[in-house]
Amino acid sequence: MITVHHLEYSQSFRILWLLEELNVDYELKLYERDKKTNLAPAEYKAVSPLGTAPAISHEGVNLSESNAIIDYILDLHPSDTLRPSIESGDRARYLFWMHASQGSLMPVLLISMMFRIIPERVPFFLKPILKSVLGVANKGFSQPRIKALIDKAEADLGEANWFGGENVTAADISMCYPMESMRANGTINDSHPNCLAWLERVNALQSYQQAKEKDGKPSIVFSI
Repeated sequence: MITVHHLEYSQSFRILWLLEELNVDYELKLYERDKKTNLAPAEYKAVSPLGTAPAISHEGVNLSESNAIIDYILDLHPSDTLRPSIESGDRARYLFWMHASQGSLMPVLLISMMFRIIPERVPFFLKPILKSVLGVANKGFSQPRIKALIDKAEADLGEANWFGGENVTAADISMCYPMESMRANGTINDSHPNCLAWLERVNALQSYQQAKEKDGKPSIVFSI
């Protein structure tokens, strides 16, 4: 049986949703973040040495990284809908969003977040300088990249309801964290009706609701 080591308020929510969508039995171990550092506790790092989430254990194997875990689970429980076959007309679209979620979108969102946080955590005499420099970098690099990705998402979701085509796929599962994060911080707003409609469809899914219940929190907090 797969054991999901679920760090609260983290990207490991994706794995809960995947397993609920597959209707696969699994063991869930919940971990709270350190109250002072907001990082993973020591016992979590026994499974995921870098302290990153998600992480799973299965038959002596410990594995981290969201999309690696998604592929691992889908190898164990194959699904032509959650992972379109090579013959599927949706295969290329699925592959793009499956990998853009972690390869393009999450890194630039994290960079943008760091550009905002760093000036708040330095000595006061450095704040104006860093705020100015990092603000220019955010405006010139991070925000245009994020906008380009959201514009593509908006266009693709205008052609089909899901990131992987006509059905819910692992690409949607991988995209849920950055999409929810961008809605929470206002990056996705009323000017992105297709993205908002996708978020509503996701939140209406029974498997997503079940994952939220297993998460053990009243609501999911996406802090990027």
